[in-house]
Amino acid sequence: MTLGDKFHTSKDTSEAVRGAIQLGIGYTVGNLSSKPDRDVLMQDFYMVESVFLPSEGSNLTPAHHYPDFRFKTYAPVAFRYFRELFGIKPDDYLYSICNEPLIELSNPGASSSWFYLTSDDEFIIKTVQHKEAEFLQKLLPGYYMNLNQNPRTLLPKFYGLYCVQCGGVNIRLVVMNNVLPRSIKMHYKYDLKGSTYKRRASRKERAKSSPTFKDLDFQEMHFEGLHFDADTYNALMKTLQRDCRVLESFKIMDYSLLLGVHVLDKKIRERGGRGDSRRQGTQKVLYSTALESIQGGGKPAEPMPDTDDETMGGIPAKHKDEKLLIFLGIIDILQSYRFIKKVEHSWKALVHDGDTVSVHRPNFYADRFLKFMGGTVFKKSNPLRGASSRRKRSSIQPIRSVSQEVLSTVKEETNEDRKAQSMENLDDAGSGSCQKPDLIPSSSNLNVIISAATMSSNSSLDDLKLEQDMDIDDR
Repeated sequence: MTLGDKFHTSKDTSEAVRGAIQLGIGYTVGNLSSKPDRDVLMQDFYMVESVFLPSEGSNLTPAHHYPDFRFKTYAPVAFRYFRELFGIKPDDYLYSICNEPLIELSNPGASSSWFYLTSDDEFIIKTVQHKEAEFLQKLLPGYYMNLNQNPRTLLPKFYGLYCVQCGGVNIRLVVMNNVLPRSIKMHYKYDLKGSTYKRRASRKERAKSSPTFKDLDFQEMHFEGLHFDADTYNALMKTLQRDCRVLESFKIMDYSLLLGVHVLDKKIRERGGRGDSRRQGTQKVLYSTALESIQGGGKPAEPMPDTDDETMGGIPAKHKDEKLLIFLGIIDILQSYRFIKKVEHSWKALVHDGDTVSVHRPNFYADRFLKFMGGTVFKKSNPLRGASSRRKRSSIQPIRSVSQEVLSTVKEETNEDRKAQSMENLDDAGSGSCQKPDLIPSSSNLNVIISAATMSSNSSLDDLKLEQDMDIDDR
């Protein structure tokens, strides 16, 4: 029985776990906020604070109706800095997590992790294994450096790492940003790795009301890809490339791109209802939406742009004639290419094509991931292609008209010369002279015609070249 099974076999146990999470975070964050701010030091990344919360309460902790438990907080000062970097105030953080009961979500992946969502749609709380929690803590110094250089990223935003100890069992938790808001209906959800080996949703998953599909499903259901304008496509791919190189530098692989597709109805936008206006009006987290994550520039304190309100934080895209909003983020980055993964890849490569399996070396995994995203999933729209072709055709038309006029003139003069030559032949028939009729127009007339055609053609070609140059500039 897995850790998740132990704590989710009954409703009472599940509620106790969620209650312990809220109590523990409420106490530790509240206690930390009373301490003065200071710079983050290297030892802060490895600090662990622990507090015991008995059910009857103590001088420091409140009483509660759950079993006694111990609550650990990893790198509290470092995570406080991360929350401040994303504009999360302590009161807002506590209100989101502790004000209302956490919502338990189903897990579409193969891991035994459990997910909880805050009622305001802002944060996801995920249970992680001991090795994953340990790896995240080791990752924090590099993560700190990367976020300082570029807070706009599609990598997960980590806001806290905790552990609930109860009954001899440890439940480790990480608080992250929510990639797919509940307030917006996701007509399609994908978990994409760039792999084809067993990358198809199971029958059980497909039977769900909101299934999560995989790579092969995407190629069947959206085989033409998702089309973006050139600027958006370039910004998206640049962000993905930068993020993948960061993950590669940490020897991280087996991550996924979580992709949500909302189809915009021309008449009515399908939304979730009560959570929608709240999210738009009081969004607390900076750089938390897909649109913000790929846009460059800007200061942390600047207000949300009007376009973000119109797109609800999604990235505008198209598929065939459908207008879409895309929500996405890189998930499951706590998988290091350790010995067990090397063995797993070697075993799978013996049975299947080694390049198609999901487990792979970090550098190869990143290259394959980017190639799949940039070539199969995301496409660059070329809206000027049709207009350019029409301009080219209209530019060629004058050349055709001049050519027809030249041919018509040549034909008329040839006919006149034939008639004149025939009359001369009739006059000379009695004298016995027999001359061949001159079917070629006079050289002077021909030169005039050719000159006119050449001037018109050159003029049209110059116009065509000018329009082509303008077309290139427009692009």
